[in-house]
Amino acid sequence: MTTMTETSARFREFKMPDVGEGLTEAEILKWFVQPGDTVTDGQVVCEVETAKAAVELPIPFDGVVHELRFPEGTTVDVGQVIIAIDVAPGSGDAPAPAAAAPVQEPAAEPEAEAEPKGRTPVLVGYGVAESSTKRRPRKGASAAPEAAAVAAAVQAELNGHAAPAAPAAPAAAVPAQGGRPLAKPPVRKLAKDLGIDLATVVPTGKDGIITREDVHAAAAPAAAPAPAPAAVAPAVAEAPAVVSDSARETRIPVKGVRKAIAQAMVGSAFTAPHVTEFITVDVTRTMKLVAELKEDKDMAGVRVNPLLIIAKALLVAIKRNPEVNAAWDEANQEIVQKHYVNLGIAAATPRGLIVPNIKDAHDKTLPQLAAALGELVTTARDGKTSPAAMAGGTVTITNVGVFGVDTGTPILNSGESAILAVGAIKLQPWVHKGKVKPRQVTTLALSFDHRLVDGELGSKVLADVAAILEQPKRLITWA
Repeated sequence: MTTMTETSARFREFKMPDVGEGLTEAEILKWFVQPGDTVTDGQVVCEVETAKAAVELPIPFDGVVHELRFPEGTTVDVGQVIIAIDVAPGSGDAPAPAAAAPVQEPAAEPEAEAEPKGRTPVLVGYGVAESSTKRRPRKGASAAPEAAAVAAAVQAELNGHAAPAAPAAPAAAVPAQGGRPLAKPPVRKLAKDLGIDLATVVPTGKDGIITREDVHAAAAPAAAPAPAPAAVAPAVAEAPAVVSDSARETRIPVKGVRKAIAQAMVGSAFTAPHVTEFITVDVTRTMKLVAELKEDKDMAGVRVNPLLIIAKALLVAIKRNPEVNAAWDEANQEIVQKHYVNLGIAAATPRGLIVPNIKDAHDKTLPQLAAALGELVTTARDGKTSPAAMAGGTVTITNVGVFGVDTGTPILNSGESAILAVGAIKLQPWVHKGKVKPRQVTTLALSFDHRLVDGELGSKVLADVAAILEQPKRLITWA
């Protein structure tokens, strides 16, 4: 699709492109430029969010920004003009921008500012469907601040950041070089939506960087929300930037990744007949192997953890039972056997739950698999996972154990035949060699599409994974 038009020899327009897999719309998360700014070919001018990922859009020509057609927080159809560029500035008076397209003041400048990252569990949950989304009604400019504030509050909660209940009064902040407080662009956006001057916010982040918690702390005294009733989830009730109809309930718009997740889960749950089987296994030897691999020079530079061995165990189980790696073709009434494994790893990110996958994971050595897992997790945490990275998955692992959860009944990702949930690994009393001893134990749960996988096949796959984790040497004898 052509994404730019030429209105005259002087002005060019850039349209919302199809950023992946036939999507029909995208939400403008952030503008990095404003009218009057000079731009160059390849410069990123905005960030948009589809149902699958956040994507930065570069402008394909040089010039001066003449007009932004939509404010931040607006959902725009693919093919609509979003920005007009004066490619010959100074050649005459430019026409005034259209009055029907008000644009917010810039929430932040496109600076590469860092925010400290804590250790946040990211491996959990379900992914989005690999199909196009339905169109959503567009929102006017007046709704943009509230919608953006809702998104900021939800994103903060997904990151594990709840608004402080009783923050201290803000003191004078320490300005950054040049007098401009340091803050990441999303934090600046949050501050603007809440009406907070960053110059008055006390930074608590490393090197004087203002964090989301700092902004919420500055906003809390003014917001002074009433205590929420028990029926409302505490994390949502504490967030100061949500749309609330009354003191008794809170309403949050469902859009973007969260909307796609909901559609995918409903579609999967009511299309594929789910069956879930469970097994509890002694993984003491696996934990010893992990400790040994961490000291192995061949594994230097990569992260070694139990998930790595579990992923390898699942790949070996699939090799021994290849029929499980398939998809159901409803249109042709066929079972599509996959001769490759794109291993999905469920990840909780600031933008919602996604499932990027490791392409051709079955061909990777243990060090290669470890490197791929590390890259996948880092990219997901940074919010840079591309739509292509989430397409084409065949089987998925969701690690609910990082939250201390013992097990669950995961819902299949659309188009996949199985998903393995991994519970917390805990020291428990276990009968070992005829005696009760403390052993490292976990529970695995395998959900599968019963149209493709019968009980015997599903049981074999789960039993093989458990057997490998109990006796990791089977990674060699069964590989």
